[in-house]
Amino acid sequence: MGRRYDPERRQRIIDAAIRVVGAKGIAGLSHRSVAAEADVPLGSTTYHFKTLDDLLVAALRQANEGFAGLVAGRESPTDPRADLPAELAALLGEWLAGDRTGVELEYELYLAALRRPALRPVAAEWTEEVGAHLARRTDPGTARALLALMDGICLQVLLTGTAYDEGWARQVLGRVVRPGAGAATPPAT
Repeated sequence: MGRRYDPERRQRIIDAAIRVVGAKGIAGLSHRSVAAEADVPLGSTTYHFKTLDDLLVAALRQANEGFAGLVAGRESPTDPRADLPAELAALLGEWLAGDRTGVELEYELYLAALRRPALRPVAAEWTEEVGAHLARRTDPGTARALLALMDGICLQVLLTGTAYDEGWARQVLGRVVRPGAGAATPPAT
């Protein structure tokens, strides 16, 4: 009996890895747990992904498409007539709205690069892609500062469980775009 042709198997394995990390965290990820989740033989996971880092790289790359796709899909952040801080604050609000499982997963995979050097280039790709998109409206240094601030806002919302305050985000993002634009009152906790 020959091998069954299954062109979607690699993608199913990546999707399963994302679900495993979402449910159990990075510590719960193994070739065995992913194979069970994807309903494929264990050998399939090791055939497509020799190491767990290879699998995490593929999962992170796919997860990164979430926010990067949201930014790239909107013209307003690059439209010179648009209020950039307001547009970015609205973008964060859209991303953080509703079920935060996907956002949490993206950050868990992103932060896994701290301990897994193989993930660092993928995390850097995401930063470069979104930063390049923002740099169409501002200089590269300001684009990086905006990205760092947006990351910080998202992490604070996720870690503290507080509601996202779009008005406050707009104010602080505005201070990066227009230095000296006045003090931003922190959101109520």
